[in-house]
Amino acid sequence: MTTHAQVAIVGGGVIGASIAYHLAREGVDEILIIDRAPGPGAGSTGRATGGFRAQFATPINVQLSLESREELLRFEDDTGVDPGYQQVGYLWLASRKPQIDALRAAHKVQRAQGLDEVREITVDEIASINPLVERKDLIGGSFCPTDGYIRPMEILRGYLESAERLGARFLYDCECISMDSSDGVVSRLRTTRGEISVERVVNAAGPWAARIASMAGVRIPVAPLRRQAAFTVPTDAIPVDMPMTIFMTSGFHIRARDGRALLSWPNVEAEGEPRELVADDAWIDEAAEMMRRRVPALRDVEIDRPLCYAGLYEMSPDHHAILGISPTCANMYFANGSSGHGVMHSPAIGSIITDMILERKPQIDVSMLRPSRFDEGQPVTATELL
Repeated sequence: MTTHAQVAIVGGGVIGASIAYHLAREGVDEILIIDRAPGPGAGSTGRATGGFRAQFATPINVQLSLESREELLRFEDDTGVDPGYQQVGYLWLASRKPQIDALRAAHKVQRAQGLDEVREITVDEIASINPLVERKDLIGGSFCPTDGYIRPMEILRGYLESAERLGARFLYDCECISMDSSDGVVSRLRTTRGEISVERVVNAAGPWAARIASMAGVRIPVAPLRRQAAFTVPTDAIPVDMPMTIFMTSGFHIRARDGRALLSWPNVEAEGEPRELVADDAWIDEAAEMMRRRVPALRDVEIDRPLCYAGLYEMSPDHHAILGISPTCANMYFANGSSGHGVMHSPAIGSIITDMILERKPQIDVSMLRPSRFDEGQPVTATELL
């Protein structure tokens, strides 16, 4: 098989699908997504836990969230698919003064970008927002009612179905194995299903972005990072509208999802080629212990071990996305390195990359996310707490 694409997108997760949709909506012809998975959502998108927040510590991440939020609010009208956006809030819980200081500094950033509804809360207010949590070591926190939950697979479905209706094509079970390039331009992709001549290439390969870039002789500092999630058995011990609740000292997250409690805890995992994407028994035990200590109402609720899993973040060195044209390959665009924020920022990223391909100025100034920033010694700086 030999085919041609005006824009070939390597990676069919939610970011690649968003780019395809936004391009197709602008009338771009011959859009082709290739993905090595056997079908939609078999990669990182299908393992995302589905949080959405604008409570970030850098202006650019707040801006990406706010632009994405606008699209999510009209998503069903645009695509015919409900993205599952529930504005139940994100609740950050602090036990130490430096954490409160970090939240206050972040609030200044957030309000400067227009997130006026975010607020600092007292321990008494924590009790009214989420009365289930143990509060004895808490000193305050932060709450934003417009943060909440989304449905990653439904967002992916909305983008894919809409892009296909608009003429985009998809090749699953199709792995890119090499690229033909000369003078800093990629002319052809060689895949397990044949060759594709290309005018532009978008790298949306998630945790495997560096491998794809290297096929064109390009370096991009993105590495996979393994994260884990656990589910309880079905329980009515927590309400469906419980906010995402985050204990800042440990990073332990808890939320309601599909009649269960969903737990996540970002313990340190080594970067590199990931191991099997199943949750470790020891990790599950520690997460369950945190749940029982932090949410006494769940003390007698069991973990549903077969549902627990691991997934991959695509990490950049500064934990911010890498967006833009490669400085050494004139027709390769990067949409990588979202560092755990890819699903929530996929609406904005799709629009931004589309504007770049069409040689328009994006609505958000993403120059600080340019691919060359690391070589220039100008990474984005932010507190690690947010």
